[in-house]
Amino acid sequence: QVQLVESGGGLVQAGGSLRLSCAASGRTFSSYAGAWFRQAPGKEREFVAAINWSGGVTNYADSVKGRFTISRDNAKNTVYLQMNSLKPEDTAVYYCAARDWSIRLRDYEYDYWGQGTQVTVSS
Repeated sequence: QVQLVESGGGLVQAGGSLRLSCAASGRTFSSYAGAWFRQAPGKEREFVAAINWSGGVTNYADSVKGRFTISRDNAKNTVYLQMNSLKPEDTAVYYCAARDWSIRLRDYEYDYWGQGTQVTVSS
């Protein structure tokens, strides 16, 4: 079992930055791929970014490419999402997820989830 706890959400103006953290506990996190999904009010949860177990492979949704960066520190059992040039349409609850080894893009392919952290971008 892996437990995930997100932090770092908040209110920011358009064009600003936030860094989300996802702290893992339980089994050795270094063998898990990590990902971020988000869900805006009235919308389905969508993929944002993912990183494989070693950090050597990443994948991003087209809507965040060039603005968001996913990274991990296995010594700290933490996955990060650096969000720059934020837009009002980035407003959502952001969820951290984990699964064994390799990246997947669908939420149902992830086994472990955090409780979510709210990100609100004002115009």
